[in-house]
Amino acid sequence: MVLRLVTYGLFFFWVYMPFSAHAQIEVEESAEVFLEDYSDAFQEKFFEALKEKGIENTDRAINLLLECKAMEPDYVVLDHELAQAYLTTGELNNAMEFALECVIAEPENYWYANTLIKIMIRRNISMDQLQSTIPINNEELARNLTQSLFTNKRYKEALALANGLSPSPQTLHLIAKIEDSIAERALKKTSVTKEEKEPEVQNDPVTEYRIQLIKKMEENAVQEVLSMAMEASETYPSQPFFYFAHGWALHQQGEHKRALRSLETGLDYLIDDDALANSFYKVLASTHKSLGNASKANMYLSKVKSGL
Repeated sequence: MVLRLVTYGLFFFWVYMPFSAHAQIEVEESAEVFLEDYSDAFQEKFFEALKEKGIENTDRAINLLLECKAMEPDYVVLDHELAQAYLTTGELNNAMEFALECVIAEPENYWYANTLIKIMIRRNISMDQLQSTIPINNEELARNLTQSLFTNKRYKEALALANGLSPSPQTLHLIAKIEDSIAERALKKTSVTKEEKEPEVQNDPVTEYRIQLIKKMEENAVQEVLSMAMEASETYPSQPFFYFAHGWALHQQGEHKRALRSLETGLDYLIDDDALANSFYKVLASTHKSLGNASKANMYLSKVKSGL
């Protein structure tokens, strides 16, 4: 069986690696690939699920993972894979359910905590709303959640958690980084408030891209938007508007599943911009409606804030 298992492992990485280095890292972080204590049937189904996930056939991957779950209900890695897969498809209630199971089962695992934070952000809820459902008194879990909140730029929530940790050198260093980031953000906001800014488009390629994309979207020049947004997001991968424009163009072309991936990726980068968030939610609602997912369409419409 060991030879059979190694064969599956080599096959998986041969198939999986060309598609996404980032996805490969996630698998290494979340799955114990050599499952020596499990049946051949389970292993076959599990590796098939990871392969389908790697080629972005997420619905098929979820079905396979649920079959694995029925065979081995206590295998926590399955819960994490399901949480990540449901996060990809936007089924956030399911994603949250499995992510919570992971964190409760293995509170010291950083990647489980990180996935939970990503889902929390996508659901637009606060850390306070989760604390009663997880073992927050576990020092390692609290530290992992703090680190993830900091990485995802949720600085105030990160600081609130960090202040409850034991004052180790590691914790004090993290608190210092969080406080520096809060101060830097406040300084930027103060500068914007005080200055009467004249847009210097020629010195700001991000702004130039955004202005041109808005113009092309208003003209409904879909193919030009698609090309320009792809170029912009590759050059500036942390700018949420470029993913929004890319997703909008794909939706206009009828490529709704690809549009969802771009829009959901952009949401992961979005911070403190309610107007842009509204634009995301409206296009996501329209895209899900086109795919026949009325419940998801209504969910995103419910997130739209009025008066913006």
